[in-house]
Amino acid sequence: MKIAVIQGPNLNMLGVREQHIYGPMTLDQIHEQMKASAEQNQVELEFFQSNLEGEIVDRIQECLGTVDGILINPAAFSHTSIAIKDAISAVNLPTVEVHISNIYKREEYRQKSITAGASTGVITGFGPFGYHLGLISLTQIIAEVKAVEAQKQAAQQA
Repeated sequence: MKIAVIQGPNLNMLGVREQHIYGPMTLDQIHEQMKASAEQNQVELEFFQSNLEGEIVDRIQECLGTVDGILINPAAFSHTSIAIKDAISAVNLPTVEVHISNIYKREEYRQKSITAGASTGVITGFGPFGYHLGLISLTQIIAEVKAVEAQKQAAQQA
């Protein structure tokens, strides 16, 4: 199983920016924890971070036919990017959106996620542990999708 982990703008500044909201962990530390968990479950992760909306759209499109699912933190683009929402919809892959902070306890403009409408599920407010929850959720969703596909193939062959 292969999962793309896509990180949005300013997440490269974790550990430095607004620690009272995002905590002291860096993005590299979060990725290292994710790798350890993924290895235990025979999951391959590909990491990508960009501050540029178009690069995130390109990376999502590149996921088509190359990964089984997407774990994404669109960050501030969650609230503004129809382009990222459309890209997630276009590739039609299981996608879990993660937010470190609880967006529903933040400023009003952060309380709506446009990209969530294209995601399979959203995890918000659990700090860096949310990535672990997202990874567990996504691997379960992918396993269920694969099981259904296998049943369909078996029924067609019968």
